[in-house]
Amino acid sequence: MAIATVILAAGKGTRMNSGFPKVLHEIGNAPLLLHAWRLSQKLRPEKTILVVGKDGDKIRDCAAAKGIDAEFVVQNEPKGTGHAVLAARKKLDRFRGKLVVLYSDTPFVRHSTLNKLIASVEAGSAVSVLGFKASDPTGYGRLLLAPDGSLGKIVEHKDANSSELSIEFCNSGVLCASKSVLFDLLGEIDAGNSAEEVYLTDVVERAKRRGLACQAVECEEEETLGVNSRVELASAEAVFQRRSRIAAMSAGATLVQPNSVYFSFDTNLGIDTVVEPNVVFGPGVFVHRGARIRCFSYLEGCDVGMNAVVGPFARLRPGTELCADSKVGNFVEIKASRIGQGSKVPHLSYVGDAAVGEKSNVGAGTITCNYDGVSKHRTIVGDNVFLGSNSLLIAPIEIGDGSMVGAGSVVTTNVPPDALAISRMRQINKPGMASRIMRRLRKLKME
Repeated sequence: MAIATVILAAGKGTRMNSGFPKVLHEIGNAPLLLHAWRLSQKLRPEKTILVVGKDGDKIRDCAAAKGIDAEFVVQNEPKGTGHAVLAARKKLDRFRGKLVVLYSDTPFVRHSTLNKLIASVEAGSAVSVLGFKASDPTGYGRLLLAPDGSLGKIVEHKDANSSELSIEFCNSGVLCASKSVLFDLLGEIDAGNSAEEVYLTDVVERAKRRGLACQAVECEEEETLGVNSRVELASAEAVFQRRSRIAAMSAGATLVQPNSVYFSFDTNLGIDTVVEPNVVFGPGVFVHRGARIRCFSYLEGCDVGMNAVVGPFARLRPGTELCADSKVGNFVEIKASRIGQGSKVPHLSYVGDAAVGEKSNVGAGTITCNYDGVSKHRTIVGDNVFLGSNSLLIAPIEIGDGSMVGAGSVVTTNVPPDALAISRMRQINKPGMASRIMRRLRKLKME
């Protein structure tokens, strides 16, 4: 049976004390919204509906920027989670299948857990709810099980008696049901409570009145971690990082000091990659097999080839490609450039908007001067080139294969293959001049 996902993203997130919606706050350098959407797409849904509030323009803009493919509906008034799901009804008129309701601020539910939830409905449950045993159940709705193990009722914390409050099995809010059943049940619920809201949790009671079976599927508490404040956002970041480190090591990467390495949502490390302490991966990093990322390096939007070495204290900016066996050393910054196979940029250099060929050496302190104050320009360095220390390459410029640039040169015109380029003043030594200058300076200081 087909699957559709409904992601609720209409909450105001007032506890975040923020100028933008809660779901745009980030963990792993990606908004909560993107995490929820990526989870939903693992189910290969026929439709994905995002329910936003009437001020959801920022969420729409974020979705467009992040490539989130979903249909939007607006919950014009905040009348509860059930009301939010009902807002998606028209978008699902022609859909025939099961609905999975997810929350944009609950990013850690596992794909395998959702599969269990769906399987429960396929096995005959009318409504299946995801539950967890809470270390501190305060504030959570309780899942009350019937003697046969089915889900009998959901009781909100504020409505629970002392016996029910002792129950540790709590409601996550995530649920699955067939579309027809879910909307039929929601249609029976009114907003005649003190909050004047339609609660999604009430569908269980309505289903039981009809004699329909409901089930609770248990997951780990961590999967249900919600983000409602900046404190909880920090806790979510810690969970994300721990999960990412474990996943990377399980896939064959070595993290020398795991707790000091920070991942983004899409970091990809190849087998036998070694990551030393205090490395930060920004978005869009792919590190191929056998590469070594040395300590205190920052990488973003780059591709690191097989057996390449980065760092220590290196920065790779977006658009950087390091080919196999290349090396970028300490205090080197690379931006929008390709470093060819076996080439080295060992230390204290800036390479921007450039292409360096194979087996070339970029000497210490070399800078590609790529910006003229208005536009960026390219630098092309060929194969087997030797750039002496403190070379300045004024782009646009090409340095031919097999050529050399003398240390301290300012290169403003193309260098032919196999040529030596030297551009600096002839050194002049003036005997005794240094001591005379120092005597004069000291005298001036005394005056």
